[in-house]
Amino acid sequence: MTKPTLPDQPQILEAEQRIRQQLGETPLLNVPDLDAAMGQPLGLKCESLQRTGSFKARGALNWLMTASENELSAGLVTVSAGNHAIALAWAAAMQGVPLTVVMPEGSSPLKISRTRELGAEVIVQGTIQQAVALCHDLRDQKGLTLVHPYNDVRIMAGQGTVGLELLRQQPDVERVLCPIGGGGLISGLGLAIKAQRPDVELIGVEPEGAATMFNAWHHQDSAASLDSVDTWAASLAPAVVGDCTYAASCQVVDRIVTVSEAGIREATRRLLTEARLYVEPGASVGLAALLENRVPLAPGRATALIITGGNMDLEQVCQCR
Repeated sequence: MTKPTLPDQPQILEAEQRIRQQLGETPLLNVPDLDAAMGQPLGLKCESLQRTGSFKARGALNWLMTASENELSAGLVTVSAGNHAIALAWAAAMQGVPLTVVMPEGSSPLKISRTRELGAEVIVQGTIQQAVALCHDLRDQKGLTLVHPYNDVRIMAGQGTVGLELLRQQPDVERVLCPIGGGGLISGLGLAIKAQRPDVELIGVEPEGAATMFNAWHHQDSAASLDSVDTWAASLAPAVVGDCTYAASCQVVDRIVTVSEAGIREATRRLLTEARLYVEPGASVGLAALLENRVPLAPGRATALIITGGNMDLEQVCQCR
């Protein structure tokens, strides 16, 4: 079996130079009230404050800025529960490229409306598996170019710029807790960090009801798919990862832990109240891992949490209690 191509450090550095024209750095915050409550200083890398409300803007913009005329000519298609959809719609609109997005039923109304407001055609269809199938059908029938939400070298390189920023902002960081959905962020970020600091411990965090990468690791197979996914953290709920993200995660991720739904709700509540950050459930799983002792607190080790996104419907706020 051919090993997939992964982005290297020069590609991630080039991606940063490329997207910096449109995207600034996100802050790394220390919140005294949260630190006191946890008994440990935590650096919060706030991708929730990124353009379009998540880290996904990085990969989407890097993809669009490196796309060929042939890739763009017929238009683009993708499948997404939301953050990739919003980000790609934003990047495509800047270049006047038509985009069709397939989103599964039950997707966030906020994310659906924001994607449409940015000019994309949005089709809401079935389960995530059915949405993926329709996306592929549209690609084949209309000759559209598929922009994969995570299993793409250009997407991963763009997401890797989070790691470059984190190392500049916290050079002494010793461990990083990063949410895993399809694995594009932890793969790109991990490749960027480990190239400079192989000693940094990189811990992936997944919901128990959508432990997709953990499942792939368990079967030692990137194509190993979950029969169903069930989690409040919808941004972390693909049924299958990809060959690129699987290979990269095996190379750079030190371990994967899972967290409960109750833990995700409690962590989201704490980030809303103690950190005063408006975050979506998928962004909270790193804190949940500490709260549930899936990753032990270590006051002597500089720890950073990747806060991946802030696109949460107002109706979800009351569900944190």
